[in-house]
Amino acid sequence: MRRLAVALVLLLLLPGQALADAQIVGGKRAPIKDTPWVVYLTDKTGFQYCGGTLVAPDKVLTAAHCAAGKSASSVRVVAGREDKQDKDSGYAVTPDEVWVHPDYSAADQGADVAVFTLKEPLPYEPLKIATSKELYAVGTQLTALGWGRTSEQGNPSRYLMAASVPVLPEKSCREAYPQFVAAAMFCAGLPDGGVDTCQGDSGGPIVANGTLVGITSWGEGCARRGKPGVYVRVAAYADDLHAVLVPSPVRAGGR
Repeated sequence: MRRLAVALVLLLLLPGQALADAQIVGGKRAPIKDTPWVVYLTDKTGFQYCGGTLVAPDKVLTAAHCAAGKSASSVRVVAGREDKQDKDSGYAVTPDEVWVHPDYSAADQGADVAVFTLKEPLPYEPLKIATSKELYAVGTQLTALGWGRTSEQGNPSRYLMAASVPVLPEKSCREAYPQFVAAAMFCAGLPDGGVDTCQGDSGGPIVANGTLVGITSWGEGCARRGKPGVYVRVAAYADDLHAVLVPSPVRAGGR
């Protein structure tokens, strides 16, 4: 979705806010059977606006800007559905709870992390969360997934897309975006652009070695030269997420 022909289309927000809602530019189709943990989010009308990752049977990790200000009842989590028009496949469920990181204010300020807790577990294998800094080494090839726009001014993808991009040096990220916070985020892309996430990809996964290393967060435009996609550094929030992701005694079969 990122590497071949899928650009992450990030919405330009007002000054001081993050550029959000990415999709994949320069990517290719990705079979859902190979990535059963990737999901997308819709509103009540069925409009797909963000992505997410199943990180526990009943937990979906996404970007805070995809969840902030929303009630759980206003969101639908769609899992196991590669083709958005195939309404007979997979599951479309309403979350029970929504948690937004307490430090979140805007995507480009960090803490762009949220979790939807589902009423019932989904029958798909979750994806493990990164805790190692090694997965963010410069040059590491990452795979981004989503149903976002396939060009900056294009339409959202009907099908799940995937694309590959390398982790870039922090210096390149700061040169592209002065507000870049290395402790909370990383950037990935090609120097000349052409492959990126785009609008609609926000909240979706970026993966390395079978591990969720990032959440599509923000950027300027889609697949522009010198303007790579910016992703949540998931390992930086592993401790914060632990208590949220561990099932409660009731969910675990307690009282």
